[in-house]
Amino acid sequence: MPTFVFKGRNRLNEMVSGEREAASQDELRALLRREQIVLTQASEKGREISIPKLGRSKKVKAKELAVFTRQFSVMIDAGLPLVQCLDILAEQQQNAFFKDVLRQVRQNVEEGATLHAAMEKHPKVFDGLYSHMVEAGETGGVLDLILQRLATLIEKVVKLKRSIISASIYPAAVIFVAIAAVAIIMIVVIPQFEAIFIGLLGPGEVLPLPTRIVMGISGFLAGWGGLALLAAIIGTAIAVRAYYKTEKGRWQIDALLLKLPIFGSILRKIAVARFSRILSTLLSSGVPILQSLDITAKTAGNVIIEDAILKIRTGVERGENFVEPLKATDVFPHMVGQMVGVGEQTGALDAMLGKIADFYEDEVDTAIADLLAMIEPALIAFLGVTIGSIVISMYLPLFTLIGKLAGGAK
Repeated sequence: MPTFVFKGRNRLNEMVSGEREAASQDELRALLRREQIVLTQASEKGREISIPKLGRSKKVKAKELAVFTRQFSVMIDAGLPLVQCLDILAEQQQNAFFKDVLRQVRQNVEEGATLHAAMEKHPKVFDGLYSHMVEAGETGGVLDLILQRLATLIEKVVKLKRSIISASIYPAAVIFVAIAAVAIIMIVVIPQFEAIFIGLLGPGEVLPLPTRIVMGISGFLAGWGGLALLAAIIGTAIAVRAYYKTEKGRWQIDALLLKLPIFGSILRKIAVARFSRILSTLLSSGVPILQSLDITAKTAGNVIIEDAILKIRTGVERGENFVEPLKATDVFPHMVGQMVGVGEQTGALDAMLGKIADFYEDEVDTAIADLLAMIEPALIAFLGVTIGSIVISMYLPLFTLIGKLAGGAK
């Protein structure tokens, strides 16, 4: 189907332009009429060689999706037609990829598809969680309310990720500075001292052991050893990443991460907060519980948590209470099982899951703050001891030389 470049006037008599796919100019005119646009000029877009644009992102950031969802809910609540909402939101996007996706969604809706069906064609932007919640909103006639909940959910997930990233920036920066400082000292500075010390040594004299150790490490890093070490680190990272992509590797690595001291506890709290928040939002939006558990499992981010959620789903499908298979997994904390049991008995499972999510999101913030409080002095102490040891080892020969000079003067 050809693409037409057009110009026209909207109902406010403002000049608008854009591109639409249509079989002919008559069909284009009819399509634009539905959008209350009077066609004034149109020409078929020529077939051009497609050259990939460098730097064009093929991703939509969670923050962009959250802003879009919030604006979409406001427009729907104000009574604007669905197609017009999508058209307005598409034109104001700075992300060219997101703009193209929204244009395609709008075109599919124009052609008679439901909104969730049009969104399902773009899983990289609108995942299963998003499209299923939109479907629930369309079915129940509460699309604006569902979009508000979706926007809130995405914003909370973004906030959780941002807090984790923010907490990791300082330790990462200190580690990078420490490694860079030590590398410069060992590769650039120490060889200069080595040449001086060798020139000062008398017959049969040897440098102190700490000095010789530091010089040996320096010689290793300054030569091919440094490149070999760097290659080994990069190769190990690539190998671990490739192994994680295998089914066995993902199981083993995810299980190991949850068992790590301190970090494992934080990861488990993050998983519980994410599970509770997403499941609460889905259930309160009217998505059936089995379907909600399927969607939540796919967004778990850890195969151990995902397997536990699927076991809960199997138990619920067999007719068990929600809390029984949840406790049987041994993945979720005991308190979660108790609160879920109360929520199930009172018929307010979605509200109780929301409270669990609030609690564990606060727990994650506290745990990250405590971790930072421990990491900061540990990193500073490590940096001080490492560089201090190198400096002292370099000064030991000078102390010996000064002692000899002082003895000779006497």
